[in-house]
Amino acid sequence: MGRVPSASTLLRVVRRDLRAGRVLEVARPSRNRVEAGRYDRVLAELKLQRAGEGLAVVDADPGVPAAAVSDEEGAGPSRGGVRLFVPGACVVSTSGVAAMVEAVGHTAAARGIGCVFGDPGVGKTVAVQQALHLLPARVPVWRAVVGVKPGLPQIRASLLEALGLSAGSLSHRAQPAERALGDALRRPGVLFLDDAQRLSPPLLDYLRLLWDEPGTAAALLLCGAGVERVIARAPALRSRVLTWHQVPGLDQERLAETLAMFHDVWEGVDPADVGWADATVARGNFRTWAKITSHVYALSKRGQEVRVDRPLIEQACARLGPCL
Repeated sequence: MGRVPSASTLLRVVRRDLRAGRVLEVARPSRNRVEAGRYDRVLAELKLQRAGEGLAVVDADPGVPAAAVSDEEGAGPSRGGVRLFVPGACVVSTSGVAAMVEAVGHTAAARGIGCVFGDPGVGKTVAVQQALHLLPARVPVWRAVVGVKPGLPQIRASLLEALGLSAGSLSHRAQPAERALGDALRRPGVLFLDDAQRLSPPLLDYLRLLWDEPGTAAALLLCGAGVERVIARAPALRSRVLTWHQVPGLDQERLAETLAMFHDVWEGVDPADVGWADATVARGNFRTWAKITSHVYALSKRGQEVRVDRPLIEQACARLGPCL
């Protein structure tokens, strides 16, 4: 047996580590326990400013799903499942996106379960994709596709495929599939399920059982319009959700500024005209504003020196159909 340190030596070591800001390890950490240092490092490495500190334009990365769309050569009309129909749009980090980054970062660091909800079209997927993109590069992100009215084999296959496992040979073999999923989820990372409102309570309970495994180190992020109501019908999972984050509509006070950053077609437009379109048609809905931007852009390219004014905006809004 090794020599036992004296009390004075132990006290000296404790004082030294306290001055260095370290944590004295008196026991082996339990499995699946969040280490304070790792938790703080993940939060500290988030690259976006805190909520409420103004606006910033985040350059679009063609290799990362985000809200940016095609460039002048036409790289495609959508990114990350979000269709915007307009070239030259940028991801704008509003205070709402910053709050999403903070919520997703906390959930990922704590290896918990998060629920992102809000009305259709308010920009949930855009904000989540941006938040996942801004996580430290060493945090892997797995995106699973939720089909319409999926059954257990379909969800199992989606999870296996997202985690890079053999979905074809395992999706209909329950025990081997569960073992493979359990082993994969022992790695820290984030599993993102969009349109999670399509999941039935038994499928949500299936996810809960996966995350109840002692060795699970991954975070689970469920996103969708109405997903909070679906989770409410699965009380066992609901009690385990760490983070609930509601995505609001666009900030009315900074709407004109946000749109000018989103696309340069809005630069110099009278804020009163923007306010009219929002009060009449868009009502703070991100997807609706993307459509309006698409039509304003098309109408502004009809000729030279076409001014984006109230009549042109009214014409663009009319193309969206009747306002309900």
